Amino acid sequence: MKGNVLVPLLLLAAAGNASAQQQPQFTHYGFNGMYLNPAYAGIKGQTEVTLLGRYQYLNLGNTQGDATGSPRTGMASVSIPIRALSGGLGAVVYYDKIAESKVTNAALSYSQHINLGNGRLGIGIQGTYTYLSKGSYKYIDANDPYVPENGSDRKFDAGAGLWYESPKFYAGLSANNLFRSTYALQSARRDNNGNIIGYQNTSRSLGENHAYFTAGYNIEPSASVTITPTVLVKAVLPGNYDAVSKYDNEKNYSYEAGVRATFNDQFWAGVNYRYQESFAGLLGYGFGADNRYRIGYAFDFIAFNQSARAFSSHEIMLSLRLPKAGPITRPAIRTPRYSF
Repeated sequence: MKGNVLVPLLLLAAAGNASAQQQPQFTHYGFNGMYLNPAYAGIKGQTEVTLLGRYQYLNLGNTQGDATGSPRTGMASVSIPIRALSGGLGAVVYYDKIAESKVTNAALSYSQHINLGNGRLGIGIQGTYTYLSKGSYKYIDANDPYVPENGSDRKFDAGAGLWYESPKFYAGLSANNLFRSTYALQSARRDNNGNIIGYQNTSRSLGENHAYFTAGYNIEPSASVTITPTVLVKAVLPGNYDAVSKYDNEKNYSYEAGVRATFNDQFWAGVNYRYQESFAGLLGYGFGADNRYRIGYAFDFIAFNQSARAFSSHEIMLSLRLPKAGPITRPAIRTPRYSF
């Protein structure tokens, strides 16, 4: 095999100290429900557009000659309510790069909304398209069939989720990569001098199932201040659905927990803890009519295992919230003039 560790599909992300982190992670998860869960689509009753850029493990330098191992992610999402259907549409596109692996993912979601108690329950489904490419890796055995060599593949997959939203409380549960698609990547055949003489599609990457549970609760100690504790539980679930070992490896589970304070729906500040990885601080500012434009920054201090990661990660968020849609038709206006 190659001298340094082959990077699994879909890059560093979920499941803290799990053996195979595969999907991007964001410290702004409390503002990013559309990425986590297809049932979030339109659930807030207003159109939301979110842009996120993340540079994880800044200046990571332990990749032994391969391209930089610092994950770099760009993501755009949109959530649109469809009042006529009591539902919503959502879309997410992200690009993720780490070392010699590059992933482009696009997802389209639909959520059906049901009134439940003081809030609404969203039931969502999602179709995804993923393009995975890997560059040229260093090797020990020149003809190792499992070392990728400028190979790529693309697959369709699916996800599903539930999301409950009320004025005080939200919670969501979702799963993606339901088909566990296998990506076939070419490897090289070389002569005794190391020159490439052909290719073979023998390298494989498996898109594991991922599950997310997130929740938050709004506490209002005053008319201008809202305190919001949040939590995100993540799981990488390798193996078939009927495999006993699919759910019993504690290393495939991780969590994040944090709290933020928001002032007049305009300024916010918060802290977050990611299990066995980092402590983070978040700052944000809203402006424009109804504070519809928002900009946020998150700094992650990597407190655990810095030698295998780096000192810090950085994340910037931009978002737009359009006003909630009013009634489709205006009520009739009656005056005494037309009463006779």
